[in-house]
Amino acid sequence: MVTLCQGFQTKRERMAIDNNATSYEHVQIVTSSGRRITANSTLLASGSLVLERVLQLQKEKQRKNKIKILGVPHEAVVAFVRSLQSRCMNMIEEEDVEKYGMHLLVLSHVYQASWLKRRCEMMVANLLTSETILDVLQVSRLCDAPRLHLRCLKFIIKDFAAVQDTDAWRFLQENDPWLELDILQFMDETDLKRKRQRRRRATQQVYLELNEVMDCLGHIYEEGCTEVGPMDRAPPHSPCDKFETCRGIQLLIRHFASCHKNSCMRCRRMWQLLRLHSALCHRTASCKLPLCMQFKIKAEQMQQKSEAGKWDLLVSKMKVVKVMSLLVKKMKEERNP
Repeated sequence: MVTLCQGFQTKRERMAIDNNATSYEHVQIVTSSGRRITANSTLLASGSLVLERVLQLQKEKQRKNKIKILGVPHEAVVAFVRSLQSRCMNMIEEEDVEKYGMHLLVLSHVYQASWLKRRCEMMVANLLTSETILDVLQVSRLCDAPRLHLRCLKFIIKDFAAVQDTDAWRFLQENDPWLELDILQFMDETDLKRKRQRRRRATQQVYLELNEVMDCLGHIYEEGCTEVGPMDRAPPHSPCDKFETCRGIQLLIRHFASCHKNSCMRCRRMWQLLRLHSALCHRTASCKLPLCMQFKIKAEQMQQKSEAGKWDLLVSKMKVVKVMSLLVKKMKEERNP
Protein backbone atom coordinates (compact mmCIF):
# COMPACT_ATOMS: atom_id res chain seq x y z
CA MET A 1 0.00 0.00 0.00
CA VAL A 2 2.83 2.38 0.79
CA THR A 3 4.51 1.59 -2.51
CA LEU A 4 1.30 2.30 -4.40
CA CYS A 5 0.91 5.72 -2.83
CA GLN A 6 4.45 7.03 -3.17
CA GLY A 7 3.18 9.51 -5.76
CA PHE A 8 1.08 11.53 -3.25
CA GLN A 9 2.22 15.12 -3.48
CA THR A 10 0.56 17.11 -0.69
CA LYS A 11 1.39 17.02 2.99
CA ARG A 12 -2.24 16.36 3.94
CA GLU A 13 -2.31 13.25 1.75
CA ARG A 14 0.92 11.88 3.25
CA MET A 15 -0.40 12.51 6.77
CA ALA A 16 -3.67 10.77 5.89
CA ILE A 17 -1.79 7.70 4.74
CA ASP A 18 0.50 7.63 7.76
CA ASN A 19 -2.34 8.11 10.26
CA ASN A 20 -4.86 5.80 8.65
CA ALA A 21 -2.80 3.05 7.03
CA THR A 22 -3.14 0.87 10.09
CA SER A 23 -6.77 1.84 10.80
CA TYR A 24 -8.42 1.81 7.39
CA GLU A 25 -8.35 -1.28 5.25
CA HIS A 26 -11.29 -1.75 2.93
CA VAL A 27 -14.68 -0.15 2.70
CA GLN A 28 -17.92 -1.29 1.10
CA ILE A 29 -19.62 1.35 -1.07
CA VAL A 30 -23.33 0.78 -1.70
CA THR A 31 -24.90 2.36 -4.80
CA SER A 32 -28.52 3.11 -5.75
CA SER A 33 -28.87 -0.26 -7.48
CA GLY A 34 -27.97 -2.07 -4.26
CA ARG A 35 -24.67 -3.32 -5.64
CA ARG A 36 -21.49 -3.01 -3.63
CA ILE A 37 -18.02 -1.77 -4.51
CA THR A 38 -14.98 -2.74 -2.48
CA ALA A 39 -12.45 0.09 -2.24
CA ASN A 40 -9.27 0.99 -0.41
CA SER A 41 -10.34 3.23 2.45
CA THR A 42 -6.95 4.94 2.78
CA LEU A 43 -6.98 6.07 -0.84
CA LEU A 44 -10.58 7.25 -0.56
CA ALA A 45 -9.79 9.27 2.57
CA SER A 46 -6.76 10.90 0.94
CA GLY A 47 -8.74 11.89 -2.17
CA SER A 48 -11.93 13.24 -0.54
CA LEU A 49 -12.33 15.37 2.58
CA VAL A 50 -15.92 14.21 3.12
CA LEU A 51 -15.07 10.51 2.84
CA GLU A 52 -12.14 11.06 5.18
CA ARG A 53 -14.46 12.50 7.85
CA VAL A 54 -17.02 9.74 7.31
CA LEU A 55 -14.41 7.01 7.70
CA GLN A 56 -12.95 8.71 10.74
CA LEU A 57 -16.42 8.95 12.31
CA GLN A 58 -17.07 5.25 11.64
CA LYS A 59 -13.76 4.39 13.23
CA GLU A 60 -14.59 6.41 16.37
CA LYS A 61 -18.02 4.76 16.69
CA GLN A 62 -16.54 1.35 15.81
CA ARG A 63 -18.93 0.78 12.93
CA LYS A 64 -18.38 -1.24 9.81
CA ASN A 65 -16.73 0.57 6.95
CA LYS A 66 -19.79 0.98 4.71
CA ILE A 67 -20.69 4.11 2.75
CA LYS A 68 -23.78 4.79 0.67
CA ILE A 69 -23.40 6.86 -2.52
CA LEU A 70 -26.89 7.23 -3.95
CA GLY A 71 -28.59 9.23 -6.66
CA VAL A 72 -26.21 8.44 -9.54
CA PRO A 73 -25.77 5.35 -11.72
CA HIS A 74 -23.72 2.46 -10.39
CA GLU A 75 -21.19 2.84 -13.22
CA ALA A 76 -20.67 6.52 -12.36
CA VAL A 77 -19.87 5.57 -8.76
CA VAL A 78 -17.41 2.96 -10.05
CA ALA A 79 -15.73 5.64 -12.15
CA PHE A 80 -15.67 8.01 -9.16
CA VAL A 81 -14.06 5.41 -6.86
CA ARG A 82 -11.60 4.42 -9.57
CA SER A 83 -10.57 8.07 -9.97
CA LEU A 84 -10.10 8.52 -6.22
CA GLN A 85 -7.99 5.38 -5.97
CA SER A 86 -5.87 6.62 -8.91
CA ARG A 87 -5.18 9.91 -7.11
CA CYS A 88 -1.64 8.89 -6.22
CA MET A 89 -0.92 8.48 -9.95
CA ASN A 90 -2.82 11.69 -10.79
CA MET A 91 -4.92 9.82 -13.36
CA ILE A 92 -8.50 10.02 -14.55
CA GLU A 93 -9.86 7.96 -17.40
CA GLU A 94 -11.02 10.01 -20.40
CA GLU A 95 -13.61 7.35 -21.18
CA ASP A 96 -15.11 7.82 -17.71
CA VAL A 97 -15.42 11.57 -18.27
CA GLU A 98 -17.01 11.07 -21.70
CA LYS A 99 -19.68 8.77 -20.25
CA TYR A 100 -20.19 10.13 -16.73
CA GLY A 101 -18.56 13.59 -16.82
CA MET A 102 -21.39 15.50 -15.14
CA HIS A 103 -21.93 12.74 -12.55
CA LEU A 104 -18.23 12.85 -11.69
CA LEU A 105 -18.39 16.65 -11.43
CA VAL A 106 -21.33 16.45 -9.02
CA LEU A 107 -19.74 13.70 -6.91
CA SER A 108 -16.39 15.50 -6.72
CA HIS A 109 -18.22 18.65 -5.59
CA VAL A 110 -20.38 16.89 -3.00
CA TYR A 111 -17.52 14.83 -1.57
CA GLN A 112 -15.01 17.72 -1.79
CA ALA A 113 -12.49 16.10 -4.09
CA SER A 114 -11.15 19.41 -5.40
CA TRP A 115 -8.41 17.93 -7.58
CA LEU A 116 -10.95 15.68 -9.35
CA LYS A 117 -13.38 18.56 -9.71
CA ARG A 118 -10.76 20.69 -11.49
CA ARG A 119 -9.87 17.86 -13.85
CA CYS A 120 -13.55 17.19 -14.60
CA GLU A 121 -14.14 20.89 -15.32
CA MET A 122 -11.33 20.97 -17.88
CA MET A 123 -12.25 17.70 -19.55
CA VAL A 124 -16.01 18.35 -19.64
CA ALA A 125 -15.35 21.79 -21.14
CA ASN A 126 -13.67 20.09 -24.10
CA LEU A 127 -16.72 17.89 -24.74
CA LEU A 128 -19.39 20.59 -24.97
CA THR A 129 -22.02 20.34 -27.70
CA SER A 130 -25.11 22.38 -28.54
CA GLU A 131 -27.29 19.52 -27.26
CA THR A 132 -25.62 19.22 -23.84
CA ILE A 133 -24.48 22.77 -23.22
CA LEU A 134 -27.49 23.89 -21.17
CA ASP A 135 -27.37 20.82 -18.92
CA VAL A 136 -23.67 21.40 -18.28
CA LEU A 137 -24.36 25.10 -17.63
CA GLN A 138 -26.91 24.30 -14.94
CA VAL A 139 -24.65 21.69 -13.33
CA SER A 140 -21.74 24.17 -13.31
CA ARG A 141 -23.91 26.68 -11.45
CA LEU A 142 -25.06 24.15 -8.86
CA CYS A 143 -21.54 22.77 -8.34
CA ASP A 144 -19.82 26.16 -8.10
CA ALA A 145 -17.60 25.59 -11.14
CA PRO A 146 -16.93 29.15 -12.41
CA ARG A 147 -14.39 28.19 -15.08
CA LEU A 148 -16.76 25.66 -16.64
CA HIS A 149 -19.68 28.09 -16.29
CA LEU A 150 -17.77 30.75 -18.24
CA ARG A 151 -16.78 28.26 -20.93
CA CYS A 152 -20.44 27.28 -21.32
CA LEU A 153 -21.56 30.89 -21.70
CA LYS A 154 -18.87 31.57 -24.31
CA PHE A 155 -19.89 28.43 -26.17
CA ILE A 156 -23.52 29.60 -26.22
CA ILE A 157 -22.51 33.01 -27.61
CA LYS A 158 -20.36 31.41 -30.28
CA ASP A 159 -23.08 29.02 -31.50
CA PHE A 160 -26.30 30.61 -30.23
CA ALA A 161 -28.32 29.78 -33.36
CA ALA A 162 -27.67 26.04 -32.92
CA VAL A 163 -28.45 26.20 -29.19
CA GLN A 164 -31.76 27.94 -29.88
CA ASP A 165 -32.87 25.05 -32.12
CA THR A 166 -32.50 22.45 -29.35
CA ASP A 167 -35.27 21.06 -27.18
CA ALA A 168 -33.22 21.98 -24.12
CA TRP A 169 -33.49 25.69 -24.97
CA ARG A 170 -37.27 25.48 -25.43
CA PHE A 171 -37.53 23.63 -22.12
CA LEU A 172 -35.39 26.33 -20.51
CA GLN A 173 -37.66 29.09 -21.82
CA GLU A 174 -40.72 27.38 -20.35
CA ASN A 175 -39.30 26.32 -16.98
CA ASP A 176 -36.31 28.50 -16.06
CA PRO A 177 -36.74 32.08 -17.39
CA TRP A 178 -34.19 33.43 -14.90
CA LEU A 179 -31.41 31.32 -16.39
CA GLU A 180 -32.50 32.44 -19.85
CA LEU A 181 -32.32 36.05 -18.65
CA ASP A 182 -28.80 35.49 -17.25
CA ILE A 183 -27.65 34.06 -20.58
CA LEU A 184 -29.14 36.94 -22.59
CA GLN A 185 -27.66 39.52 -20.19
CA PHE A 186 -24.24 37.92 -20.51
CA MET A 187 -24.56 38.00 -24.30
CA ASP A 188 -25.53 41.69 -24.18
CA GLU A 189 -22.64 42.56 -21.85
CA THR A 190 -20.21 40.66 -24.05
CA ASP A 191 -21.47 42.50 -27.12
CA LEU A 192 -21.08 45.87 -25.38
CA LYS A 193 -17.58 44.90 -24.27
CA ARG A 194 -16.62 44.00 -27.83
CA LYS A 195 -17.97 47.32 -29.09
CA ARG A 196 -15.97 49.20 -26.45
CA GLN A 197 -12.85 47.29 -27.42
CA ARG A 198 -13.41 48.09 -31.10
CA ARG A 199 -13.87 51.78 -30.28
CA ARG A 200 -10.76 51.72 -28.12
CA ARG A 201 -8.72 50.08 -30.88
CA ALA A 202 -10.08 52.59 -33.41
CA THR A 203 -9.13 55.47 -31.11
CA GLN A 204 -5.66 54.06 -30.58
CA GLN A 205 -5.27 53.68 -34.34
CA VAL A 206 -6.20 57.35 -34.82
CA TYR A 207 -3.58 58.43 -32.28
CA LEU A 208 -0.96 56.19 -33.90
CA GLU A 209 -1.72 57.68 -37.32
CA LEU A 210 -1.58 61.17 -35.85
CA ASN A 211 1.78 60.36 -34.28
CA GLU A 212 3.03 59.21 -37.68
CA VAL A 213 1.86 62.53 -39.16
CA MET A 214 3.84 64.38 -36.49
CA ASP A 215 6.95 62.38 -37.33
CA CYS A 216 6.54 63.07 -41.05
CA LEU A 217 5.96 66.77 -40.41
CA GLY A 218 9.21 67.07 -38.49
CA HIS A 219 11.01 64.90 -41.02
CA ILE A 220 9.89 67.10 -43.93
CA TYR A 221 10.88 70.43 -42.39
CA GLU A 222 14.17 69.23 -40.90
CA GLU A 223 15.49 66.75 -43.47
CA GLY A 224 13.31 67.20 -46.54
CA CYS A 225 11.42 64.56 -48.47
CA THR A 226 10.89 64.18 -52.26
CA GLU A 227 9.43 67.63 -53.04
CA VAL A 228 9.35 69.68 -49.83
CA GLY A 229 12.30 70.41 -47.58
CA PRO A 230 14.38 73.05 -45.77
CA MET A 231 15.40 76.18 -47.60
CA ASP A 232 19.12 75.60 -47.11
CA ARG A 233 19.29 72.31 -49.06
CA ALA A 234 17.40 70.46 -51.74
CA PRO A 235 15.18 67.59 -50.62
CA PRO A 236 16.19 64.02 -51.51
CA HIS A 237 14.42 62.46 -54.46
CA SER A 238 14.10 58.92 -53.03
CA PRO A 239 10.86 58.24 -51.12
CA CYS A 240 10.99 57.60 -47.36
CA ASP A 241 9.61 54.55 -45.55
CA LYS A 242 6.36 56.45 -44.79
CA PHE A 243 5.82 57.64 -48.32
CA GLU A 244 2.01 57.71 -48.37
CA THR A 245 1.69 59.77 -45.19
CA CYS A 246 4.65 61.95 -46.11
CA ARG A 247 3.27 62.62 -49.59
CA GLY A 248 -0.09 63.70 -48.16
CA ILE A 249 1.58 66.11 -45.71
CA GLN A 250 3.68 67.59 -48.53
CA LEU A 251 0.58 68.26 -50.62
CA LEU A 252 -1.07 69.86 -47.60
CA ILE A 253 1.99 72.08 -47.03
CA ARG A 254 2.04 73.20 -50.67
CA HIS A 255 -1.67 74.04 -50.49
CA PHE A 256 -1.19 75.88 -47.17
CA ALA A 257 1.58 78.01 -48.68
CA SER A 258 -0.52 79.12 -51.67
CA CYS A 259 -4.08 79.29 -50.25
CA HIS A 260 -5.48 82.62 -49.04
CA LYS A 261 -9.03 81.60 -48.09
CA ASN A 262 -10.03 82.23 -44.49
CA SER A 263 -12.52 79.34 -44.32
CA CYS A 264 -10.41 76.65 -46.01
CA MET A 265 -10.74 73.32 -44.18
CA ARG A 266 -7.39 72.03 -45.45
CA CYS A 267 -5.61 75.11 -44.16
CA ARG A 268 -7.39 74.80 -40.83
CA ARG A 269 -6.17 71.20 -40.61
CA MET A 270 -2.62 72.38 -41.25
CA TRP A 271 -2.95 74.98 -38.51
CA GLN A 272 -4.07 72.27 -36.10
CA LEU A 273 -1.09 70.05 -37.02
CA LEU A 274 1.35 72.88 -36.47
CA ARG A 275 -0.27 73.73 -33.17
CA LEU A 276 -0.14 70.08 -32.03
CA HIS A 277 3.52 69.86 -33.00
CA SER A 278 4.25 72.97 -30.96
CA ALA A 279 2.59 71.41 -27.90
CA LEU A 280 4.68 68.24 -28.29
CA CYS A 281 7.96 69.91 -29.23
CA HIS A 282 10.58 70.27 -26.47
CA ARG A 283 12.91 72.47 -28.49
CA THR A 284 12.67 76.25 -28.61
CA ALA A 285 14.96 78.15 -30.96
CA SER A 286 16.33 75.05 -32.74
CA CYS A 287 12.95 73.89 -34.10
CA LYS A 288 12.61 74.46 -37.84
CA LEU A 289 8.85 74.12 -38.08
CA PRO A 290 7.04 77.38 -38.70
CA LEU A 291 5.04 79.07 -35.94
CA CYS A 292 6.30 76.65 -33.28
CA MET A 293 7.37 79.40 -30.85
CA GLN A 294 4.26 81.50 -31.54
CA PHE A 295 1.98 78.57 -30.69
CA LYS A 296 3.96 77.91 -27.51
CA ILE A 297 3.43 81.46 -26.35
CA LYS A 298 -0.27 81.27 -27.20
CA ALA A 299 -0.58 77.93 -25.35
CA GLU A 300 0.92 79.47 -22.23
CA GLN A 301 -1.59 82.28 -22.40
CA MET A 302 -4.47 79.81 -22.85
CA GLN A 303 -3.24 77.74 -19.94
CA GLN A 304 -3.23 80.78 -17.73
CA LYS A 305 -6.86 81.42 -18.67
CA SER A 306 -7.77 77.71 -18.15
CA GLU A 307 -9.32 77.41 -21.59
CA ALA A 308 -7.38 74.46 -22.93
CA GLY A 309 -8.85 71.44 -21.08
CA LYS A 310 -9.66 69.30 -24.12
CA TRP A 311 -6.50 70.37 -25.87
CA ASP A 312 -4.37 69.37 -22.88
CA LEU A 313 -6.06 65.95 -22.89
CA LEU A 314 -5.19 65.49 -26.57
CA VAL A 315 -1.61 66.58 -25.95
CA SER A 316 -1.19 64.21 -22.99
CA LYS A 317 -2.49 61.26 -25.02
CA MET A 318 -0.21 62.10 -27.91
CA LYS A 319 2.75 62.22 -25.56
CA VAL A 320 1.94 58.72 -24.31
CA VAL A 321 1.60 57.43 -27.89
CA LYS A 322 4.89 59.05 -28.86
CA VAL A 323 6.73 57.38 -25.97
CA MET A 324 5.18 54.00 -26.82
CA SER A 325 6.13 54.33 -30.49
CA LEU A 326 9.71 55.16 -29.53
CA LEU A 327 9.87 52.10 -27.28
CA VAL A 328 8.52 49.86 -30.06
CA LYS A 329 11.03 51.33 -32.50
CA LYS A 330 13.88 50.75 -30.03
CA MET A 331 12.82 47.14 -29.46
CA LYS A 332 12.75 46.54 -33.22
CA GLU A 333 16.23 48.00 -33.58
CA GLU A 334 17.54 45.79 -30.77
CA ARG A 335 16.04 42.69 -32.40
CA ASN A 336 17.37 43.58 -35.86
CA PRO A 337 20.72 45.35 -35.27
